[in-house]
Amino acid sequence: MSYDIREGLARVRERIESACQRAGRDTSEVQLIAVSKAHPEEAVRAAYAIGLRVFGENYAQELAHKAAALSDLSEIQWRFIGHLQRNKIKLIERAQASVDTVDSLRLAEAISSRAAAKGDAVELLLQVNVGAEAQKSGCAPEQVPELVEAVRALPAVELRGLMTVAPHFDDPNDARPAFAALRELASAHGLPELSMGMTHDLEAAVEEGATMLRIGTALFGPRPAVKR
Repeated sequence: MSYDIREGLARVRERIESACQRAGRDTSEVQLIAVSKAHPEEAVRAAYAIGLRVFGENYAQELAHKAAALSDLSEIQWRFIGHLQRNKIKLIERAQASVDTVDSLRLAEAISSRAAAKGDAVELLLQVNVGAEAQKSGCAPEQVPELVEAVRALPAVELRGLMTVAPHFDDPNDARPAFAALRELASAHGLPELSMGMTHDLEAAVEEGATMLRIGTALFGPRPAVKR
């Protein structure tokens, strides 16, 4: 691999530490999710070797394949961060992954049903389309109260928080209202986790309360052509 993951991680950690200092937060409050989609298994192994443990994947088939190939990494954790079709839930199960992109009760019910049948428990985040962007998945903010109540009543799943993909702005600070809106929604429903912020806007996300950052390019470099 030509890209130095160790250097990338050091730079990302410096950025997180600086943002936490400005916000009066401790770095332990912010979990780094290494987004490894489209990157080879060797890149995940290299990241794991320098201390990263939580990895995010966008495609169910790729997640299942990598989880199987990297099953010798005993402390690895997988989070599914892409749009999930109900017929692909079985692939997520194989990886024992959390699902951070639940955007409907039907999807949550399907995950719950399969998990209950297998005696498993699955951690969930609700994806919220705070920017009301037609091209992005996620429930509308006004749907969150009803969806939170319904998902909390389901067996074999644990609703931990909210996730969003904020609108992209040239100035990352312009994403702050979206991050703040998600924080306020989570706070109103007693949800501790906020998955928001990526390579471009991680500082703004941390300063607005993110507890999970989804970082790909800054760690692994540009993505190669996607192979699914």
